[in-house]
Amino acid sequence: MVATVLLAGRVPPTASDLRGPGGVLLVSCYELGHQPLALASPLAYLRQAGFAPATIDTSVEALPTEAVEAAGLVAISVPMHTALRLGAAVAARVRRINPRAHICFYGLYANLNATYLLGSDGGDSVIGGEYEPPLVALAGNLADAGDPRSATVDVPGVGTRTRPALPVLQRPDPVLPVRADLPPLRTYAGLERDGTIVAAGYVEATRGCHHTCRHCPITPVYGGKLAVVPRPIVVEDARRQIAAGARHITFGDPDFFNGPAHGLRICRELHIEFPWLTFDATIKVEHLLEHRQRLVELAELGCAFVVTAVESLSDEVLRRLDKGHRRADVEAALQALDDVGVPMRPSLLPFSPWETLSGYVELLAFVAEHDLHDHVDPVMLSIRLLIPPGSAILDDQDRDGWLGKLDSSAFSYRWTHPDPRMDALHRAVSAIVEDASRTLAPNRETFAQIWAATETASGDPAFPNPPPPNRQRAKPPRLTESWFC
Repeated sequence: MVATVLLAGRVPPTASDLRGPGGVLLVSCYELGHQPLALASPLAYLRQAGFAPATIDTSVEALPTEAVEAAGLVAISVPMHTALRLGAAVAARVRRINPRAHICFYGLYANLNATYLLGSDGGDSVIGGEYEPPLVALAGNLADAGDPRSATVDVPGVGTRTRPALPVLQRPDPVLPVRADLPPLRTYAGLERDGTIVAAGYVEATRGCHHTCRHCPITPVYGGKLAVVPRPIVVEDARRQIAAGARHITFGDPDFFNGPAHGLRICRELHIEFPWLTFDATIKVEHLLEHRQRLVELAELGCAFVVTAVESLSDEVLRRLDKGHRRADVEAALQALDDVGVPMRPSLLPFSPWETLSGYVELLAFVAEHDLHDHVDPVMLSIRLLIPPGSAILDDQDRDGWLGKLDSSAFSYRWTHPDPRMDALHRAVSAIVEDASRTLAPNRETFAQIWAATETASGDPAFPNPPPPNRQRAKPPRLTESWFC
């Protein structure tokens, strides 16, 4: 039986309906342009437990009223800031349509923002860390109770208004993600190389991170712990996406070289079966240097590019962020990847309270000098530090000089740069990037506009021209959606 909501004379969902088709509704709002693993994985666990969830990815499909009306439990994935903002809007709509549904937020940003998400008439529960077993237990708890919204929830790893809970960090027993019910891969970002776009899949070999970079939202949730996904699960998940049309795989691990042997074993197995397959991965600067000897094999196995969290070229900023590398290491890592023919695609955090205008100029000059215009998505030159509740950034001893109040509805603390020119420059660069995204302007053209805006912000009549490149680079492969939080 499919239950409907007590609205205009309709009947509310009952606990027994949670195990029926659509009694649990899983919602993803944004996963960096990938087919959402945060739907595929909990879907598999819930099905194994006897539930029959419905799934919706609002980044590519509409949220149907009928699905919301039929659900006793609506679980909304919030793995990043953008997804959280979209997810909060979805939750508000769910509450209007189905006031009796239990709304759960799950993912990296859920616990960090629990106070806001569980306030007023918003969510009813939050789950962080390894969310699959707590989500299954929550669904079972609600199914065994009466009204899903008013049921008393007492589940390890599930936080409520009356029962805060620490995230579960131990990796659950492996279950192969279920993707057949999700929108097809062609709906999502693909890999573009030399004007040709192919479908791209997405897997994770690990979750969490051994490192504790202070600006990273993983740090307050995982605290330096790492959860490993078994190799057979990752390989079979990739294999099924390849059967569905994927010709490229993104490894979404926060750092692929947190467990380099594990990751490379997966790549070797895939390469034997699919020698034409390419992949990309995210690897820290310090790990590129520490495991330099592994980069040749990384290239031979089909690595199309490496995303590297450069963030800044300022040693002071890097120290404040506890990144574990210095500017000289960035140069060395870039050279190490150049030596094996794998492009670096730097991710950046150019607007923070510690970055200076001269530091921003140095960053632009670095891009120009190394001919990285097509390796750095313009949006990366506009990223501003987000400080969610619980962020390790809040421990900074000098924060009183720039930190403002928590803007709960924006899920971040406000902050003002000590140099007003930097805040003005951020607004100017953001507008340039937004316009370039709308008009599909070439990266080099957008870069020239950003350089001009930086010159204006400096007010220096002797502002330098961009340095000439020390080499000419071919345009690297890229995913067709820029990645940012």
